[in-house]
Amino acid sequence: MQLPKYFLPASVIIAALAILYFFINPATASFFPPCPFYTLTGYYCPGCGSQRAIHQLLHGNIFGAVGYNALLVLSLPVLFLSARMFILNIFKKENRKVDFLYKPQVPKIISGIVLLFWILRNIPVYPFTLLAPHN
Repeated sequence: MQLPKYFLPASVIIAALAILYFFINPATASFFPPCPFYTLTGYYCPGCGSQRAIHQLLHGNIFGAVGYNALLVLSLPVLFLSARMFILNIFKKENRKVDFLYKPQVPKIISGIVLLFWILRNIPVYPFTLLAPHN
């Protein structure tokens, strides 16, 4: 079985990042990059809080991760399903797809969800403040 040439380097990078985010908390470490959008505008982007959410997820704290970035946590099942299918296709030499991700309206729906999340998490009124990353 011949693996794609990018499979091993990508696996090593993902494992290294997982180890880094497991052992170092982005909420307290100063070498993790801050969000450039938040730094420039003072508004949260859809990805704000993702590094801290990943750290919480790696420690099994799902509610803590949702508090930092709910969209990231809610998108993980789809990402894992897609990654699983990708890896199975490599090892089984098939070309199966997650059918619902390949519909023409899916990119529009995903873009709409991301844009809505972006707007709602910046509204400084309860319950929308729950979508902003907590500190």
